[in-house]
Amino acid sequence: MIGYISDNLLLPILDFFYGLVPSYGLAIIALTVVIRLALFPLSAGSIRSARRMRIAQPVMQKRQAEIKAKFANNPAKQQEELGALMKEFGSPLAGCLPLLVQMPILFALFATLRGSPFADVPYTLNLKVLPADQIATVEAKPFNSPSHSIFVTATSHVPVIASLEQGTKLGVGDQQSVTLHTRDGASFASVLADVQDGEAFTPSWSVTKGEGVVSVDANGTITALAPGDAVVEAKIPGLAARSGFLFIKALGQVGFYTDGAVNWDIAILVAAFGASLFASQILSGMGMPPNPQQATANKITPVMITAMFLFFPLPAGVLLYMVVANIFQALQTFLLTREALPDNLQQILDQQLSQQTVAATATGAGSQRLPFEPNKGKK
Repeated sequence: MIGYISDNLLLPILDFFYGLVPSYGLAIIALTVVIRLALFPLSAGSIRSARRMRIAQPVMQKRQAEIKAKFANNPAKQQEELGALMKEFGSPLAGCLPLLVQMPILFALFATLRGSPFADVPYTLNLKVLPADQIATVEAKPFNSPSHSIFVTATSHVPVIASLEQGTKLGVGDQQSVTLHTRDGASFASVLADVQDGEAFTPSWSVTKGEGVVSVDANGTITALAPGDAVVEAKIPGLAARSGFLFIKALGQVGFYTDGAVNWDIAILVAAFGASLFASQILSGMGMPPNPQQATANKITPVMITAMFLFFPLPAGVLLYMVVANIFQALQTFLLTREALPDNLQQILDQQLSQQTVAATATGAGSQRLPFEPNKGKK
């Protein structure tokens, strides 16, 4: 499903924007904004639900405890009262459904930006080599890899599959060629023959595991050398993987620290991601009573996630998408926190803020009393 969404929805939109403005960086930004606008009603529902539950949760927990204690011996009445409570304030799970609905599209967008044209596309083949006397008893089952859309020009891409006709199990001494072809059966080589500078997309072959078990030549022919497990990888260059944008040296560049040098463009993108995530969390608490535990989480979570992405192998183009998506999310959160609440929730929020003000005033007054002064509140 993710591949279908990517091929039939996201890539055509990407082609359209690249046709308007021939910049892959701007195309990523435009694609991200379009998808986020399309998902705005769903994500808005999740933000609204989270905001309302944050206000109603203390009251709901208290009411739930009272209902369960009062109707402990009457399960039917207890369920009826709990249902009425959910109807009054809404279900805590109400915000989960919009998130689940939009996840396939967001995963497809993420997968699209990790593949061609923004990054080199790998095809991984897990192989098992058996002794020659054992391979005869193994039934050959053809293997087909997942399809990946490969850009061969700025606006032209073809779905490419890697196949092994005899399957992934070989006998010692056997040879088998990996076939790269389109869904229609045309070889990838024939596709490149009709493309100007098509040799730039010629795949590279390597053994990433089990070098003594198999070997592979430049044409994708695998030779089984010894029993064991091995992994062969074919990598097709991404058209825009080495294209820059603004301060980004290459959209397909991966890693904060490579070859003994710091990639400062990756560092800036990761820092921008952390800052935008922090801003979004702060905005989600606007107008709410202070919550020490939530405040601590708002500080720690962006730091932890940002630190993780410093060393998580994501292409610069994906990080660019994440920054733009977070900025959009922060703006959306800001707008939705200014919406009027239902009357019952607004009343609860006013009470919570009033209680917080009274508590703060009492704390401040108490701190001004000298140690030797009597407590005037006691009689």
